[in-house]
Amino acid sequence: MSLVTQEELKGTPILSGPTELRDFPDWFQDQQRTAWQQFESLPNPTRKDQAWRFSNVGLLDLAPFKISGLLSEDDRKNVLKYSRGLDDYAARMVFANDQLIERDVVSDDLKRRGVIFQPLERAMVEHPDLFRKYFMSTEAKLGSAKFAALHQALVSSGTFLFVPRGVEIERPIEIFHWLRHDNTSIFPHLLLVTDELAKVTVIEHFRSCNRTAPGFACGVNDLIAGPGAKVTYVCAQNWAENVVALQMNTTLVDHDASAMSLNLNLGSRYSRFESLSRLIGEGGRSDLLAVAVAKHQQEFDARTLQDHVSPHTASDLLYKNALDDRARTIFGGLIRVEPHAHFTDAYQKVRNLLLSDDSEANSMPGLEILADNVRCTHGATSGQIDEDELFYLRTRGIPTKVAQRLLVTGFLDEVVRRLDNAAIAEHLHRLIEEKFSGNRG
Repeated sequence: MSLVTQEELKGTPILSGPTELRDFPDWFQDQQRTAWQQFESLPNPTRKDQAWRFSNVGLLDLAPFKISGLLSEDDRKNVLKYSRGLDDYAARMVFANDQLIERDVVSDDLKRRGVIFQPLERAMVEHPDLFRKYFMSTEAKLGSAKFAALHQALVSSGTFLFVPRGVEIERPIEIFHWLRHDNTSIFPHLLLVTDELAKVTVIEHFRSCNRTAPGFACGVNDLIAGPGAKVTYVCAQNWAENVVALQMNTTLVDHDASAMSLNLNLGSRYSRFESLSRLIGEGGRSDLLAVAVAKHQQEFDARTLQDHVSPHTASDLLYKNALDDRARTIFGGLIRVEPHAHFTDAYQKVRNLLLSDDSEANSMPGLEILADNVRCTHGATSGQIDEDELFYLRTRGIPTKVAQRLLVTGFLDEVVRRLDNAAIAEHLHRLIEEKFSGNRG
């Protein structure tokens, strides 16, 4: 790979392959070359593949998408101007087109206690052993191995967060990822590692500067919950209406640890989210939550695996979707209880609220139980707004459209209320309201 500048890369198609953009370590460049070979060797997905059943794979044409050149000073100022999320946070990073625009570092006290909050490219140099141990260490098993390889081949920046033993970060860590300009591609990455008894909450915002600009996002986040740790992760996806996005998550939960993830899907033309949650230690718990509000011809595609490796583990999945117009949602989820993972307690529930006759929800929950003494349940439902509830609100003078919105937000609120953070919950409620009102920021 030849060394070039960011500006020289401007307009380079992503299908041209990896180029040495920064002075990455040799081992990392070797990984990128290997990943690119894997990407090229793997076939494109088809709807005949079980992992892509019902998906509109025709939208996954990567030819139009390019690598961004260096952002101008005006671009950077505009991005910062609109990077508004929480009023109070422990630290934050703002990226646009995979370029770090701003970093508000953690406090001196947290630094002294060993917290590491760095861009990916610094962490791989300054903390190579920790970085290499966890960076994309779990195989993509839910259908997007080809796109995980593409991400690894082209990722150039992102966030590394390490919380050492016994450290609790009380306020959230906030991260923004922006798409700027037409047909830009980005590869956002988060590597979050918590040691024993650590506690942290992270929220990632995914946004576009132009509400109609086409773009491509292929992201990965790896969440490592050490023994007794507590990790909360929130994804607020609000891409432009013509963006194609894939997000791949792996969560590892050690003994007596807990991990909660909540994914809010509002934007994009097509968005696929894959979540692999592995409970590798006794007493571990994983909560997988998601809310989607789909309109027009949007398609939200979710694939999950709750993998119980150790006994006495618990997982709970709750996904709720509200669909209007000709929108589509897809859910394919599996609870797997490995041999010897006795006394597993696992739930999986998907509920779809259809607001038009043309909307479509496809749900495929499943169980694979290879151990005894377990309690596992799953289910999926689809239905329309209760006419009696709507009539009740209308008789009290509430207009039909407002009444419908109240019922839908109430339906979705069950998921958001599971968060133990009032500020983040309020922010997510505001984003949902903006989506319904058509005034998305």
